[in-house]
Amino acid sequence: MPKSKRSKLVSLTNVSKKTKEHKSSLMSELQENSEKWRYCWLFEVGNMRNSHLTTVRQLWKGTARIFFAKGKVMAKALGLTPEEEHRTGIHKLAKQIKGQVGVMFTDSEPKEVTEWFDDFQRPDFARAGNKASRTVILPVGPVMRIYSDPPEPFPHNEEPQLRKLGLTTHMNKGVPTLTAPHKICEKGKTLTAEQAQLLKLIGERMVVFRVGLLCYWDSATSEVTQIEGGGIQSQGDEDEQGSEAESEDGAMSE
Repeated sequence: MPKSKRSKLVSLTNVSKKTKEHKSSLMSELQENSEKWRYCWLFEVGNMRNSHLTTVRQLWKGTARIFFAKGKVMAKALGLTPEEEHRTGIHKLAKQIKGQVGVMFTDSEPKEVTEWFDDFQRPDFARAGNKASRTVILPVGPVMRIYSDPPEPFPHNEEPQLRKLGLTTHMNKGVPTLTAPHKICEKGKTLTAEQAQLLKLIGERMVVFRVGLLCYWDSATSEVTQIEGGGIQSQGDEDEQGSEAESEDGAMSE
């Protein structure tokens, strides 16, 4: 009996696989840029968000070239051994390309680069699987969107979604309202999808996008310099205090 056409699975996605030509082109670009610029930096990203990385690219446009691609391809392009390296000494950097890292080519002096990235931070919303950086408790009263200025309550048509996410609200004059405090999350505990979505709805940013510099290669000396204390550090008290300032209205952070 012939198969019914109704049971045929049709893919609605149109994602093309990376071809050998694409990889070869990427490797060529990396090698060309290693010849064009003096420095090659290796960096890692904390709380990766494409939009923020795009901002970094735009701010460095014309003064640097940034690659954030598959690590094995980038490492192979630069060369992992003294025999394979494209530029003298750069294999020492290529050997450190592991995990979610990228490379940046620039002529800017190391002091300027490190100071710029030390200052560049972008608060963002946590995702399921992230650990809560602080405890967030919604107080009694209207459920507020704290990101608006001034903060305003949720509209009545969003109460079903709030209840679906775990809030025990009732309508008071058309406004979703809590009769008892509600703890959304507890500091140090892993966030569920519902908790992450609720934090986003009220406007509570709990993570920070950062770029951590690991080391750089200098074509003038063919040496690789490690950045002391480089990379992504765990979020400390400074981050918590900065984020708490955003949540003073409508939510209590501990």
